[in-house]
Amino acid sequence: MIEGLDYLRELNIASICLRILLSLIIGGILGLERGKNNRPAGFRTYILVCLGSSIVMMTNQYVYQIFGASDPTRMGAQVISGIGFLGAGTIMVTGRQQIKGITTAAGMWTSACCGLAIGTGFYEGAIVGGIIVFLIMEFLEKTDSIIRKRSNIIDVYLEFNGKKLFSTFLTYAREHDFEISNIQINKNKHLKTGELSVVLTLESHKKRTHEEMLSIIGSMEDVTFVEKL
Repeated sequence: MIEGLDYLRELNIASICLRILLSLIIGGILGLERGKNNRPAGFRTYILVCLGSSIVMMTNQYVYQIFGASDPTRMGAQVISGIGFLGAGTIMVTGRQQIKGITTAAGMWTSACCGLAIGTGFYEGAIVGGIIVFLIMEFLEKTDSIIRKRSNIIDVYLEFNGKKLFSTFLTYAREHDFEISNIQINKNKHLKTGELSVVLTLESHKKRTHEEMLSIIGSMEDVTFVEKL
């Protein structure tokens, strides 16, 4: 068994086929979860990232074995840093300053790392790592959601009838045991003249659900719209 693995760690037809196949499987499994959740980078993107990383490491190994003049880790290091540019393209900041795509970007970077492990013949690490990453993305999303729902801090998007009313809102929030922070006043061309949109962090000093917090804030006169981000 060990001798067989040693043979597959060398660069030959059998190991090349195995590495490409593992790249397709692991990249596809990770991308399938993202694609199912309608993320910008999904099934095909993850496969390509994992496969490309694997090919890079095989090329690096080939150059090292044939010419003996290359650092066997140099090209892999470039992939790890370079994949950040691709991952950054999946992170979006919406018009209401809501950040989306961080998990997708992190998963893509990890997929590249799995591809590097496959390409260098570290099959055990790639398989175990790929399975764990899939389990994290597939099953810990609900846990993450539960933790967020139990938090007494939320980011909210608000729309007001006028700028002068914002100071009144701050007083109203303090009277209802809220603490306001990270205030960002936005220019929204879709709002009517005199109306104001604000993104802020809302912390309740009392134990309340997110729905209760939004209901209290939304019940203030002249708050025309409130939404949790």
